[in-house]
Amino acid sequence: MPKLTGAFSPSEPDAVVLERLALVVQVCVAFVTLLVLHGVFELLDLAGALGPLEYRVYATRWPPMTAASAIALVLGLLSYLLSDPRRPPAMRRAGTILAGGMLVFCAAVMMEERFHFAVAASLPLLTRHAFPLSYLSAMGLQSATTFTVLGAALMLIRMRKRFAARMADLVVSGLVLAVMTIDSGFVFGTMPLFGRSAQIQNSPETLLCLSLLTVAVVIRRAEFGVFSIFLGQGMGSRAARLLSPLVLLMPFLREAARAHFLNVHRMPPHYTTAILASLTAIVALALVLYLAWRINGMEREIHDLSLRDALTGLYNLRGFYLLAEQSLRVARRSHLPFSVLFIDLDNLKQTNDQLGHQTGSQCLQETGELLRTAFREIDIVGRIGGDEFAIAGHFDHASILLAADRIRDLAARRNGEGQRRFKLSFSVGCVTADHIETESLEEMLAQADREMYQEKRHKKLAAG
Repeated sequence: MPKLTGAFSPSEPDAVVLERLALVVQVCVAFVTLLVLHGVFELLDLAGALGPLEYRVYATRWPPMTAASAIALVLGLLSYLLSDPRRPPAMRRAGTILAGGMLVFCAAVMMEERFHFAVAASLPLLTRHAFPLSYLSAMGLQSATTFTVLGAALMLIRMRKRFAARMADLVVSGLVLAVMTIDSGFVFGTMPLFGRSAQIQNSPETLLCLSLLTVAVVIRRAEFGVFSIFLGQGMGSRAARLLSPLVLLMPFLREAARAHFLNVHRMPPHYTTAILASLTAIVALALVLYLAWRINGMEREIHDLSLRDALTGLYNLRGFYLLAEQSLRVARRSHLPFSVLFIDLDNLKQTNDQLGHQTGSQCLQETGELLRTAFREIDIVGRIGGDEFAIAGHFDHASILLAADRIRDLAARRNGEGQRRFKLSFSVGCVTADHIETESLEEMLAQADREMYQEKRHKKLAAG
């Protein structure tokens, strides 16, 4: 059994994951900054505000970032940077105010797009090209809705109290849904899956900035809310980090494949649906099997941790009693002999005092290795005290005496190996059940303990 490295809480954040996510956030913020600056210069050049600088705008099939989107992104980026928990309280409040301003601004644009109100007036941009001011300042309804949810998420990003924290998690989840919808709509629109009717209404720069800011917001929110499950060092958190990308991508891959097969007319629609549904079911079943396998593995680990001694790898007192009682019941049912061997290390206290506790621990570990070598896997071998070991199994009296001699011989051979700082020495007591139907494990252990102390007294008398 591997050594334990110390107790930990499965929900405790994994330091390695936190370091990697901090790097991801820095990359996201850097890319958003560069893309926003590019979009702003592009708008200024279109409006003729750069004068002789002549910022080059390349003609592409994609619509450019709008002025409203640039303003919203600047507000969102500043709000996110100021919401860092390490910032002073005044700066964090300023970040909340900026998030509120972004929310109001985007909600106004959304209302204008939805109901054609002149709420968000055209921005004061002067143009020397044939671009109307409304084109430069407008924001699509989809983008305006997503920016509005982003503003709400930034306002609630640091909430920790119960109701507010649940509300923040809900809003961030809604933000993820909105960004996934608008991004997948853009990607599907660029693919020849839906004919020539698909129209690209959103700037790819805007969508990329939205996606990167959403990733940063989810990571920041994971420090406080339900998304913290992805940061933990427990097996559940590891499984969530491993399987989430596949679970999120699988529906989009299925729909893309469905659209492709329907467009090329290679098979009837009902067969396309049947094949893709079957593949999705198989993948989902594979995920279930993986999770079940991991859960079973965790249960085995927990079982071993609760029944095993961390230092020697043998059963602890609880594990020894549990399994030895079961072995005793089997012996009673099957009319088999049953014996108990009790071992106590000699002079362990002196070893600790003279050579240090690390040497004492090494002595205990070597004793555990020796006992594992001397006995079968079906025998119950445990460390039941600081320097006390016990073995229980289906031995008759002659077999348990031979086992005791075998342990002594193994210890003598180990002591004769090279130069050793300490020697393995222990006293042994054993007992075999004479009336197996009535004798209990506690009585047999107590009797074996008395036998062991008699041997220890004889050793002291012989040494004195």
